[in-house]
Amino acid sequence: MRRQFTIACLTIICLASVTATLATGLRDQRGPLTTTAYEISEKPLPPPLALHPDNSHYLLFRGRPTVLIGSTEHYGAVLNLDFAYVRYLDELQAKGLNLTRTFSGVYCEAEQSFQIKHNTLAPARGRLIAPWARSATPGSADGGAKFDLGRWDDAYFRRLKDFLSAASRREIVVERVLFCPFYEDPLWNLSPMNARNNTRGLGTMPRTEVYTLQHPAMLAVHEALVAKICAELKDFDNLYYEICNEPYFGGVTLPWQDRIAAAITAAEAQFPHKHLIARNVANGRQKIEQPNPAVSIFNFHYATPPDTVAMNYGLKRVIADDETGFRGSDDFVYRYEGWEFTLAGGAIYDNLDYSFSVGHEDGSQQPDAPGGGGSALRRQLAILKQFMDGFSFVRMKPDLAAVKDNAIPKASIRALSEAGRQYAIYIRGDGVKKFAVNLPAGTYRMQWTDTQKGPLGTPERFQHAGGVRTLVVPAYRADIGLAILAR
Repeated sequence: MRRQFTIACLTIICLASVTATLATGLRDQRGPLTTTAYEISEKPLPPPLALHPDNSHYLLFRGRPTVLIGSTEHYGAVLNLDFAYVRYLDELQAKGLNLTRTFSGVYCEAEQSFQIKHNTLAPARGRLIAPWARSATPGSADGGAKFDLGRWDDAYFRRLKDFLSAASRREIVVERVLFCPFYEDPLWNLSPMNARNNTRGLGTMPRTEVYTLQHPAMLAVHEALVAKICAELKDFDNLYYEICNEPYFGGVTLPWQDRIAAAITAAEAQFPHKHLIARNVANGRQKIEQPNPAVSIFNFHYATPPDTVAMNYGLKRVIADDETGFRGSDDFVYRYEGWEFTLAGGAIYDNLDYSFSVGHEDGSQQPDAPGGGGSALRRQLAILKQFMDGFSFVRMKPDLAAVKDNAIPKASIRALSEAGRQYAIYIRGDGVKKFAVNLPAGTYRMQWTDTQKGPLGTPERFQHAGGVRTLVVPAYRADIGLAILAR
């Protein structure tokens, strides 16, 4: 049964729990501060990524309206000590992408998990780094010493902050995923929170009860971790938090998610700036009922077709498709999912890119996984981002009515518009020779975009007397984009 907590009550509960926990042994083991770019600065802190004040379906980052587009390694960039993340971030920057997603280290995978070869989320034995320090006691299932859930690992937080700093310099936003369910027992058996892997004897419950309110001691571990991460990352503007990856698996409860949202809110209560909080809602689509007011971003996975955007558009919050990648190796399926989701009114799109691996942090690995990735796909996604950056998209909204012939057989046409001013149109499906749009009278500039190569030819200018105008579509393969701007 879903239960709606108020933020005020949750904040009080969260603070009390964290205080009690720290008093009974989960002590902060911070070492002496080192003078680094991310810890000491004379400049005022910039406001972090935020909902755009003029249109909260979109984001504002460093003073600019922003759509986030990523092609992300499998979330192990920080927790996998062998992954050279600077090379990875360099490749994202080189391709013009601005989003990455990374897990916290409370969850990792085994080499054979989900049939993913070269999985960055499956560190080599003893090469997992987690928020908690290793003890002197051998026997953790990952091949290293057991973790002490009462001590923080300073090296972990240095690595985490260096990752955020490197991303910041490249204007890449980091979605910091705090927790992830344990899909099966072998994955729970690898977690530092499992009793067999820590010296505190915490984590004797079944994996389906880890992320519930049933076990106060484990909940206290979660809340203390949230408080620590929020304190360490408070100065970064290129950051938002996701409560839990795919909580609809593995027994994760909504009251627990609300509790973690409250823990983030409480941890940041005295900070000059607050970070956005995201909640992963469903695979595919789902109507969101009674949304937590602390949540500003609603994440969906494999959201194709992008019906969930329209279903939840009235919430006036960011809707994201922040994971896809189990649909084979063809670039087209991930390219069109990104275009359709964005043209439906989504503000964040990210696919799993299995061409990133240890030793191939530049994205040159041949994927051997249920999904794809690679340099060509990243270039194609950059074209989508460049296309959107050509509009004042915060003034736009989904507008299928602008396209008159949107029932063309074997084709899908989507549009965003600011009526009379700007139109973003996407056609998926071969063989569309022409279609009609409804435009007010005026002078317009029209530019077609090849989704695999970029803008086609030179812009065409035309006068229009108003009403329906038929447009001839240039030759294309699979899909094509169109920008129409009033002059």
